[in-house]
Amino acid sequence: MTLTGTLDARRDEDRVAFVFTVENEGSGPTTLSFRDSCTADFAVLDGDEERWRWSQGRMFTQALQTDELAPGETATYEGEWQHPEAGTHIVVATLEAENHDCEARTEISV
Repeated sequence: MTLTGTLDARRDEDRVAFVFTVENEGSGPTTLSFRDSCTADFAVLDGDEERWRWSQGRMFTQALQTDELAPGETATYEGEWQHPEAGTHIVVATLEAENHDCEARTEISV
């Protein structure tokens, strides 16, 4: 089973919107298991320093959930950075499944 991720970032006047797409490139179905309602997270880095994290300060429903992806199927996760800091940053999207790893990165200029 192989998961691959892509990350798109769209800058508007006072926010940056993130879309993280995870695709099952394997030959069989896979089940993603989550321990709460946080299915993906987004971090903004300036060099090695983390400037912002989507999940920071948020509360998530404590309920187990799963998402099944057939071969070739995708799942999309979204986040938003309100009032972003000026500069060039690396954004890292991370799948928060407890049984599979997937991450994607992109650079943004604000």
